[in-house]
Amino acid sequence: MSYPTTTPAPAVLVLEDGSRYVGRAYGSLGQTLGEIVFATGMTGYQETLTDPSYAGQIVLMTAPHIGNTGANDEDMESSRIWVSGFVVREPARVPSNFRSQRTLDADLESNGVVGISGIDTRAITRHIRSLGSMRSGIFSGEDYELSEGEQLELVRGGASMRGRNLSDEVSTVEPYSIPAQGDRIGSVAVLDLGVKTSTLNYLAERGFEVLVLPQSITAEHVLSLNPTALFFSNGPGDPAASDAHVTLLQEVLRAGVPYFGICFGNQLLGRALGFGTYKLPFGHRGINQPVLDKATGRVEITSQNHGFAVDMPIEGISESTTGFGRVEVSHYSLNDQVVEGIRCLDIPAFSVQYHPESAAGPHDANYLFDRFRDVVVAHAAAGAGDAK
Repeated sequence: MSYPTTTPAPAVLVLEDGSRYVGRAYGSLGQTLGEIVFATGMTGYQETLTDPSYAGQIVLMTAPHIGNTGANDEDMESSRIWVSGFVVREPARVPSNFRSQRTLDADLESNGVVGISGIDTRAITRHIRSLGSMRSGIFSGEDYELSEGEQLELVRGGASMRGRNLSDEVSTVEPYSIPAQGDRIGSVAVLDLGVKTSTLNYLAERGFEVLVLPQSITAEHVLSLNPTALFFSNGPGDPAASDAHVTLLQEVLRAGVPYFGICFGNQLLGRALGFGTYKLPFGHRGINQPVLDKATGRVEITSQNHGFAVDMPIEGISESTTGFGRVEVSHYSLNDQVVEGIRCLDIPAFSVQYHPESAAGPHDANYLFDRFRDVVVAHAAAGAGDAK
């Protein structure tokens, strides 16, 4: 394992409001553009970097030291790093952990990720909390020499996350399957909108044969597989730009297939039921987000990564305007009362906005995979009873 021995080149982070933060290059040299967001986890940086939900975003870590435990193959949530850029206060000079196989800096360089270090990340976080997430860019190497006006023009010319569909950039191209572990209870069709490896593993551990499908697949193709259940994964982008996925979900729900959605899958269930979505000022990102389970009164500390949310009342029972019966909010954020879960009362479907696979993060919400298994088993048993 090699460690950096030379002084890093200068770099600058530029926000679309004209704010500039000069620091040191971290990772690859060059320029990168994306929406700047902050993640509050004290650990789990490798899971964050390899989570496809962060595609198109420059991620700022609020924890002051990043890279202390290096990087390894086991904690990868996908085959590559997806963030557009990476911002840290102080990168580790020498990682120290028995599981470390390489430095984080080496991973950033090999994946071509342009980053910056040596700037006041807490001050930038407060800035984003006040003004909201915005377009940004990191410039180093030859691009550091561009004028301030040229850099700002590039940032302001970058793509906005609102109205952006990124599913085709992160989804699998070819379908593949993962065998069930233990007693097989059936198959679950997983629409890959940016799915994490740990999610697939948890589904397989519950006895599902996992059929991972490209985001471009049709409802007819899904139903031809005769799945026992349907799952929509997490993923990047604006749910309002995913009409085809909403239509697919509606058609499969009308066929009576049980459904579970996570994060982006929660927003798409909300849309399928007839509710709208909206962009949060600075989103929820990190592994310490408090959520209330209304059914039990229990507070869960959750892992989250979302910049959009479902627009529906958190109290009382609502009626789906698209014909799916009664619906209620099952979970909501204790920080800002954002919808964090949806439960359908007349069809076997539910979803949560956070990441119950806890990669990285607490294990408070892992029971939701068991709940999904129970819903599928109960639905199958009811169907067998009706057949008699």
